[in-house]
Amino acid sequence: MGWLALFNHALNFVAPAIWLALLMPPLTRFFYKKRPVALSWYAQAAIHFVVCLLGLLAGLVVFGNDGKMLTYLAVLLLSASSQWIMLRGWR
Repeated sequence: MGWLALFNHALNFVAPAIWLALLMPPLTRFFYKKRPVALSWYAQAAIHFVVCLLGLLAGLVVFGNDGKMLTYLAVLLLSASSQWIMLRGWR
């Protein structure tokens, strides 16, 4: 496998984490307009990216391959749970 193919595989592996990390903070601010935000947009996106990436890696380890729908469900639930914790203000 060449470097370009390896980069393509790695980028496709982390693509769900990138998309959730970039979309979750603005959508949360859109739906919860009156709630104060404890962290900046960049901090929330970074936390979501790390949480989602760890979920994807856990799914890869547990199932032996990536792309399982149960892994994507777990990543979505982890991302929603971390956003819920961030909305509560770390109390």
